[in-house]
Amino acid sequence: MPDPRALLQERIAEMERRRAKVLAGGGPERVRAQHLQQRLTARERIDLLLDSGSFQEIGTLVEHQDVSLMRGVEAPGEGVVTGQGEIGGRRVFVFSQDFTVLGGSLGKMHARKIVKLMDLAARSGAPVIGLNDSAGARIQEGVDSLSGYGEVFYRNAIYSGAIPQISAILGPCAGGAVYSPALTDFVLMARGTSYMFITGPEVIRSVTREEVSFDALGGADVHSRRSGVAHLEAEGDAAVLGMIRELLSFLPQNARDRTPRKESEDPAERSCDQLLDLVSADPRRPYAMHQVLHNLLDDHHFFEIQPGWARNLLIGFGRLGGEAVGIVANNPAVLAGTLDIDASDKAARFVRTCDAFNIPLLTLVDVSGFLPGVAQEHGGIIRHGAKMLYAYAEATVPKITLILRKGYGGAYLAMNSADMGADLVYAWPTASVAVMGAEGAANIIYRREIASSPDPEATRERRIAEYRAEFDHPYLAAARGYIDDVIPPERSRSVLIRGFAMLAGKHEERPYRKHGNEPL
Repeated sequence: MPDPRALLQERIAEMERRRAKVLAGGGPERVRAQHLQQRLTARERIDLLLDSGSFQEIGTLVEHQDVSLMRGVEAPGEGVVTGQGEIGGRRVFVFSQDFTVLGGSLGKMHARKIVKLMDLAARSGAPVIGLNDSAGARIQEGVDSLSGYGEVFYRNAIYSGAIPQISAILGPCAGGAVYSPALTDFVLMARGTSYMFITGPEVIRSVTREEVSFDALGGADVHSRRSGVAHLEAEGDAAVLGMIRELLSFLPQNARDRTPRKESEDPAERSCDQLLDLVSADPRRPYAMHQVLHNLLDDHHFFEIQPGWARNLLIGFGRLGGEAVGIVANNPAVLAGTLDIDASDKAARFVRTCDAFNIPLLTLVDVSGFLPGVAQEHGGIIRHGAKMLYAYAEATVPKITLILRKGYGGAYLAMNSADMGADLVYAWPTASVAVMGAEGAANIIYRREIASSPDPEATRERRIAEYRAEFDHPYLAAARGYIDDVIPPERSRSVLIRGFAMLAGKHEERPYRKHGNEPL
């Protein structure tokens, strides 16, 4: 009978040998190649993302299935590192695909490591973060690899809105692999070293004869500024991982949790005197909405989401009185702040994300309407604008709307008016709520009178002035109860902080339903 102590030592040595093999990944040459492409390894990324020393690995010794084309193939750790750790002292679950091992390709056991991690995250009520760097489905495993993707996609869907899901694209992401990130709450990309597409340049060349590079087809700039697939982009892995850490500081652990509070020395009663100079009373003059937000928010900090896409509308996170808020704001500096197809989609998705995770919503309004044009109508602006209406009406979190200048037509409703469920609506004295501006209204209402007048221009100007005096101000809407108060701009910060404090315990019951039918 073998000596038990010797047997134990032998088993420990075998465990350490296997673990060392996994920790080495694809070996020094492939690690060097990864670094030459300005990309970190899977484990280096985890070390940068998590609080120092907090990572606990799960599934370290998992191996691939012994199918014929994989026999004799080395795949340490199955090409993905999975585990849990902490960010800012809060628990998170993370998987990091290892491109040095079979190009990070996804096989059945690779997928099962990710699936187990997602299940643990959901049971524990903690965010899951995917660091994607993979050549895609492992062809050698055939339909088993497709099944693996299906298992991941299914969990992306059923855990949506239950726990935050964040995807970082830090290398290639092609074919079916793109759908898992697309199903998550936030997608971040590394500029110059990552890309996402369903069919690559070679396939496109053979089918359509179009010539396109990897970066021009699906690089970070493309998805951050044209397609809207990516929410944030940064230069290199380290910057992306830093963004994830900041993003998580605004998110709760799960749908039952509250957002983390961050104390600030910025006084709640601070006067925002600069707002008087920033926003002109002339509705035709643009201004920088970013500067308005910096004046209102704690420590003058606005964490913008999708800053390069649909720039006529701003979304992002900030804090008021130490509490996180989600912000939707028209941007008069781009397309006069009108709503178009992309802006409507951008707002609707963000509003639903905030509502899913109990993040109060602040909406800043300066909108003249939906963008007119044949392209917008044929592109389905009606359907896309309806998404925004639906999202605000569906949201049950505290909602405050502040009208800075214009609030015209259906776009005024889409920007969360009192009728669409805003709990509190405030307006500056410069605000105006109407079907349209004074010029347009006068041209329609007094069209015949102006046309038949001996001096049409003088008549037109007189009627515009009369309409403006009667309707182009916030007091008529306030008299009807559509606006709760007209406030001086410099008091906006303190009024908003008190408003959200009042709404902190809000609870709203809705009719029973399986789910709504959003106009997708």
